[in-house]
Amino acid sequence: MRKIVLLGLALAAPLAFAGPQCTSADKAQWQDQAKFQEQLKAQGYDIQKFKVTSGNCYEIYGHDKDKRKVEIYFDPVSGKPVKESFKD
Repeated sequence: MRKIVLLGLALAAPLAFAGPQCTSADKAQWQDQAKFQEQLKAQGYDIQKFKVTSGNCYEIYGHDKDKRKVEIYFDPVSGKPVKESFKD
């Protein structure tokens, strides 16, 4: 019984950390990554890490114009934020 519980926890753990699903659009429709980052920098973001997630999002880690730490998932087609969190 204990093995079954541990197996269930191990299988569920990745789901707890999964980010949002941003788009199902073909990557040919996505905004250019470099241009998108430049647009964010022009808005005052300091991007320390940029990546494409398994949920088809552009994700940034860094600081916003108010110097708050941020983690933001963007729809790579529209460029709109899908999920964002501010850290202390």
